[in-house]
Amino acid sequence: MTRDEIFEKVQEVLVDALGVDDDEVTPEAKLNSDLGAESIDFLDITFKLEQAFGFKIPQGELFPDNAAQNPDYVQDGRITPKGIEEMKARLPHVDFSEFEQDPELGKVADIFTVDVLVNYVERKLATANA
Repeated sequence: MTRDEIFEKVQEVLVDALGVDDDEVTPEAKLNSDLGAESIDFLDITFKLEQAFGFKIPQGELFPDNAAQNPDYVQDGRITPKGIEEMKARLPHVDFSEFEQDPELGKVADIFTVDVLVNYVERKLATANA
């Protein structure tokens, strides 16, 4: 699949899961703040991506889970350097460069854009076909 084809399928998934218009689903759209996704929606998005692309998404592979509970990763409402390194290792499909400038815990959701989902699916399909 081409990146454009992947984007189109991801766009369909998000339109269905979040009830947004397809013109709102741009590569740079943030799932939370721009598209209104809430924590429960991430489960639905994960399930719909699995159906659309025919692969399994292990828990915590697409979106982080329980990282905020670890005091080595979060202190005083900010992600620690160790936490950022762990997130980078677990989420190679995410660009953390902007987040690293101000690693406030409340801003973690903003790193999840439509483009991040496309990156994830692209990597997943590449490893499945390797």
